[in-house]
Amino acid sequence: MSVTRRRALGFSGCCVAAAAAAVVLKPTRRAVELYPPIQLEQQVPAAFGAWQLDRSLIPILPDPGTQAALDKLYTQVLARTYINAEGARVMLSIAYGADQGSEATAAHRPEFCYSAQGFSVTPLGEQALRIGGQPLTVRRLVGTLQGRREPISYWVTLLDKAVLPGVTRKLEQIRIGLQGQIPDGMLVRVSTIAGSDAAGFGAQEQFMAALWQALAPPLRARYFGS
Repeated sequence: MSVTRRRALGFSGCCVAAAAAAVVLKPTRRAVELYPPIQLEQQVPAAFGAWQLDRSLIPILPDPGTQAALDKLYTQVLARTYINAEGARVMLSIAYGADQGSEATAAHRPEFCYSAQGFSVTPLGEQALRIGGQPLTVRRLVGTLQGRREPISYWVTLLDKAVLPGVTRKLEQIRIGLQGQIPDGMLVRVSTIAGSDAAGFGAQEQFMAALWQALAPPLRARYFGS
């Protein structure tokens, strides 16, 4: 047998082995069936700590075309505004998807969503926080539109891990996929529109800490990571 033929047969064998491995390693179990289920409306309280639901300010919603695309991507969406006794308002948006196993199904970055609505978006980098005594790294940015200035913090969860879009999320998707699981997860975004950026981010941290405390203990990792 010639060297060329042996190489061709070897290459073919590798292709067959790779195809077989892909079938074996393809995730088949949905994590939504293995972890505490997510029910945003029921699990996120209307009032907690110093915060209560404010029905006078409705978060900006996407245009109908964008909303239709989001409806296909996300299983549940929650959009609320909360207010405390000092009049500070925090807008909370949570988008939950039962399938977060690939870039095609993963939660969209707020940078893109805000830009699509006409905002000018300024990235501020990542910030390491401690929420409920646990570390949480968030991504911060500021969106501006016709005099409206909105400091924004967000993070993403896969199963019970908090990650950020990009390499970190991709590696976590691969790790979970190699275990045969299709991860679920959510994008959690908090933002403010009054006061300075520093005051806004400070209010967001207070709000996040109160929300963590208000969630049932088995659910905290699902919303904030562990």
